[in-house]
Amino acid sequence: MPMRNSAHHAGRAQELRRCIALEAARLMNEHGIRDFHIAKRKAAERLAAGADIGLPKNSEIEDALREHQRLFQAAEHPLRLRHLREVARDAMRFFLRFEPRLVGSVLDGTAGRHSAICLHLFSDTAEEVAGFLQEQAIPHEEQNRRLRMNHDTQHEYPVLLFSADDVAIDLTVLPRDAIRQAPLDHTGEHPMRRATLATLDELLASEPGF
Repeated sequence: MPMRNSAHHAGRAQELRRCIALEAARLMNEHGIRDFHIAKRKAAERLAAGADIGLPKNSEIEDALREHQRLFQAAEHPLRLRHLREVARDAMRFFLRFEPRLVGSVLDGTAGRHSAICLHLFSDTAEEVAGFLQEQAIPHEEQNRRLRMNHDTQHEYPVLLFSADDVAIDLTVLPRDAIRQAPLDHTGEHPMRRATLATLDELLASEPGF
């Protein structure tokens, strides 16, 4: 009997973990939350999950995002993703002098209604990029972001934010030598996937129905 109770408890915990992943995915997709940890904590609070419940991994949230979009946005999502990728292509052409790389949800296909286009730009100083925006009369905000370059090392990098065609553009400025080594992705286990302008062109050309 104790073994049966233990198995039942484990099953309930796994079911709740799955529900947290689905709710976190919904929050990220519909409310524009970009931080996986914040989405998980909010989802756990909404579902009144106890502190002893293990939260789902970021990769589980990403899988849930894809499922949510497939189930609830089957018609809308491909069109929205196509638009974001086309805006990303224009932005990459605009910032070509900084060797841009597309990263994040617009590249991996999980972008939602409120997703930003995230680019890595490479320059010895963030002031060079900010100055370029000022020359083009583009108002922007400045922030900082911590990225993990390997399992043991994190660095803080400048971030510039602005909007184009009602789409948020998020620029992380990295030193030029960082073009050879991508930061770790949100799982903390693998190098972040990054795409050049040529790769994005190929991706757009290969999309069915366009």
